[in-house]
Amino acid sequence: MRVQMLGLCRFSHLGAPAFQQEHATLQERRAFLYDPARLARRWFWFENVALPGLLAQTDPDFTLVVMTGPDLPQPYLDDLRELTRLVPQLRLELVGPRDTHLQACMAAIRPHVDPAADVVGHFRHDDDDAISTDYIAAARADFRFARPLFRQAGRVSVDYCRGFVLRADGTGVRARPQVIHNASAALTIYLQPDVDRCAIHFPHWQLALSMPGLVLADQPRFVRVLHHDNDSGAIGAGYPWMLPQDQVSEMLANRFRLHLPTIDQGVRRFGEPPAG
Repeated sequence: MRVQMLGLCRFSHLGAPAFQQEHATLQERRAFLYDPARLARRWFWFENVALPGLLAQTDPDFTLVVMTGPDLPQPYLDDLRELTRLVPQLRLELVGPRDTHLQACMAAIRPHVDPAADVVGHFRHDDDDAISTDYIAAARADFRFARPLFRQAGRVSVDYCRGFVLRADGTGVRARPQVIHNASAALTIYLQPDVDRCAIHFPHWQLALSMPGLVLADQPRFVRVLHHDNDSGAIGAGYPWMLPQDQVSEMLANRFRLHLPTIDQGVRRFGEPPAG
């Protein structure tokens, strides 16, 4: 059975309202999204948190669509073009404003759906979150456990709910092992390839209203970063899991390719206030 793994990363995309921070006009939203200091921080998170695990996937058979606007300021637009030229799994889609955010997301995702796949494993990957290096391999292999539900409902989710929360402010970054149910990172939505939907269509905090799902918590597979620029500072329902503090940095480095000293240095340089 062919399982296509297809993700969407929205990098400061300018368009219809889709987040909790609202703006009265498109011009106000452009000024907010394209503020030079904010874009510098977003690129830092993208480069130091989101990319390392993606580039080190043990199963390289996946596609991640990076969606942004055609007027994204330089040097970031050229940097994204160069990155997607160098990394075959990454695709850049420049999508202008649409009537709704979902229309924009589908305009980005639709050209990359493989119609020959038996099922498409959709995932969203925020530009400041991380997935473990074995996420793609696990999501493809573990579909076998969800297949009976998929046959019944036509859609199913697999939630890897064990991971880490990194909280960043002007004093540095602190990592905490955390179970979060249906966190947006490392959450896979399996759909048929002819269904005109993607992961963004299904709000992760109320996913049970849309489909059945499995929870697999044997290995940590996500990192959720909380910082001042988050659209929402909420991490969702969950609880800590125990890991000796001296092993946290080692696991983040081995499973996610995250270098905490570099991240800590960066957030201190930004001097961010505490996350909301």
